[in-house]
Amino acid sequence: QVQLVESGGGLVQPGGSLRLSCAASGSIFNINDMAWYRQAPGKERELVAVITSGGRTDYADSVKGRFSISRDNVKNTVYLQMNSLKPEDTAVYYCNADILTVVGGLKDYWGQGTQVTVSS
Repeated sequence: QVQLVESGGGLVQPGGSLRLSCAASGSIFNINDMAWYRQAPGKERELVAVITSGGRTDYADSVKGRFSISRDNVKNTVYLQMNSLKPEDTAVYYCNADILTVVGGLKDYWGQGTQVTVSS
């Protein structure tokens, strides 16, 4: 069994910052790509940022220069540092990871989501 547990969401004023964390636990042999997605009310889920096991990153155009994704391979944790937040960043943020488990092979896993609200 593998679990992804997110933390760090909340309410922040425009221009503020938040840091999201997502820790993977369970019978993990290796973790490939880790990513953050978000889904705003009435919209489809969209990719925000992705980081490979080697540390290469990519971002949605809407967050480039403001958000930064990183990971700690020892702790099996991915982070999303969000700066200069805008009201349009309001969404539920989901952690995603491609994980190779000891018994289950390579699968795609999702966290439960954490709410980020940007409002004055």
